[in-house]
Amino acid sequence: MIFKRLLPILALLLCSPMAQAVDVVLSGGVALKSWEKLRGPVAHDNWWANFIRAATVHIDLIRRKRPDAKITWIVFRPSYITRGQEEGKDYISMIKEQAEKRKVKLVFVDTAAQTYTAINNAPQGSEKITSFYYFGHSNAHAFMLDYSNSIIGSSKHWMHEKELGAKLKASSFAPDASCHSYGCYTGLSMSQTWYKALGFPLWGNTQSTRYQPVGDGCMPMGNGRWVK
Repeated sequence: MIFKRLLPILALLLCSPMAQAVDVVLSGGVALKSWEKLRGPVAHDNWWANFIRAATVHIDLIRRKRPDAKITWIVFRPSYITRGQEEGKDYISMIKEQAEKRKVKLVFVDTAAQTYTAINNAPQGSEKITSFYYFGHSNAHAFMLDYSNSIIGSSKHWMHEKELGAKLKASSFAPDASCHSYGCYTGLSMSQTWYKALGFPLWGNTQSTRYQPVGDGCMPMGNGRWVK
């Protein structure tokens, strides 16, 4: 009798496609070095690849645990074009090489709107985003996809906490998705708004984030507390 009652459930499980995992990594843009030099002790981005190297460190960690993981790497392109022009380097080609080396899907974006779309569209069919990591500039209320590149000390392209509920699809994420921001001060406000808008937490730091460790193959470090 019990077995007969379980038959419909077993049939449903066997016929329903299992959700597959997608890891999403977002790299924000780099500042212009010539402008950052004018900002003295608060200057950022002495190395053009802080947010790129942090992403590849994280991707390598995923690959060690799950060699066949499906990974989508989203990169805010304009800043790397202008920084490359400033320094006489083709940083776009270098980023492509890193993506090919790690066998990840690379998606370049030029605006915040394109970034939202790229995240929402990362999973296909029954797939779900099971992890999301952001590496880039931020403040307490927004991911600043560019910073001190289009305008010195300011941003023209951002993902603001007030937009999350309307522009990010919670249905693209697994209910227990592991989400982390390695931008500065995210933990002061955006982490809480993210949870209210999407229903799952975003870990963020309450103070600034240090990217020096990525040069040694380690993840960035927060100066404050990690909260969600």
